[in-house]
Amino acid sequence: METPIIRIKDLGKEFKTANGPVRALQDINLEVSAGEIFGIIGLSGAGKSTLVRCINYLEVPTEGDVFFEGQSMAAMTDAQRRMIRRSMGMIFQQFNLLAQRNVIRNVCFPLELTGVPKKEARQRAMELLKTVGLEDRAQAYPAQLSGGQKQRVAIARALATNPKVLLCDEATSALDPNTTKQILELLKEINQKLGVTVIVITHEMAVIEAICDRVAIIDQSRIAEVGAVSELFLNPRSAIGRKLIMGEAGEQAAGGDGSARNIRIIFDGRESTEPIISNMVLACSAPVNIMYAATRDIQGKAMGQMVVQLPEDADGAERVIDYLESIKIPYEEVNSYEA
Repeated sequence: METPIIRIKDLGKEFKTANGPVRALQDINLEVSAGEIFGIIGLSGAGKSTLVRCINYLEVPTEGDVFFEGQSMAAMTDAQRRMIRRSMGMIFQQFNLLAQRNVIRNVCFPLELTGVPKKEARQRAMELLKTVGLEDRAQAYPAQLSGGQKQRVAIARALATNPKVLLCDEATSALDPNTTKQILELLKEINQKLGVTVIVITHEMAVIEAICDRVAIIDQSRIAEVGAVSELFLNPRSAIGRKLIMGEAGEQAAGGDGSARNIRIIFDGRESTEPIISNMVLACSAPVNIMYAATRDIQGKAMGQMVVQLPEDADGAERVIDYLESIKIPYEEVNSYEA
């Protein structure tokens, strides 16, 4: 069995404050395979940014360990950890570019720190600027760039030392939707062409859906669930998973008010052009009330879920259930969802 590029074992982090200790992470266990795009999602304050800084030991865990390619980072000296960090590029929400340096000198900066000759560093920087589509902006300064361009420079800088892993801490949170899409496409391209493992920290489910292979949900300093993105989207097992996937409105719709039966219909990859609900209503001669819907057309396939209220009469409700079973559509009653 292949050793994961990153393995997090029993990791915890506690901060000392004037008001006493604050527990940021508790009992974190995760494995990230080489070459995958792995997402970590959670609400604000869940501990996800602390976790990403523990992965490269910018924050030293209070307990537990991080293994990089099988090597314990807890057992390393500071000098050894600095060497490992060269294999972990990092990009941030606020770009963190040096305002007094132009674009090419920003990209050269980590190479200068590692003693790469100036000519070689500039050549490498230009190659990376071409990779991120900014070779024509090499002499510009950060103040002259858009948010998306700044993040592209930050990505080029993070790639300068040929990292095996790219850590992205809310890398698209400060960007508009169109620019976010472009940056995510760039990260996917880097993953595919360069083989760089990408770890994405975000609070936005749309980011996870767009590029991640697997995802871990962190809630109140702990891992709530881990799995393939498609599995999570179709069948979130935790309360926080349902909240992230379905939103507040979806959770309320799923819960109902107890006066009628609600079911959650799961769209698990059928052709997106198939009119499932329309066909169901016609076949059953029974109207249903759509309480909530969150479906996506992903490469021509319908993925997602819909909460519907069954007809009040028992016969109509059973006809709907029988129809869904006959065409093998997954569903579940959701009136009993726990908060």
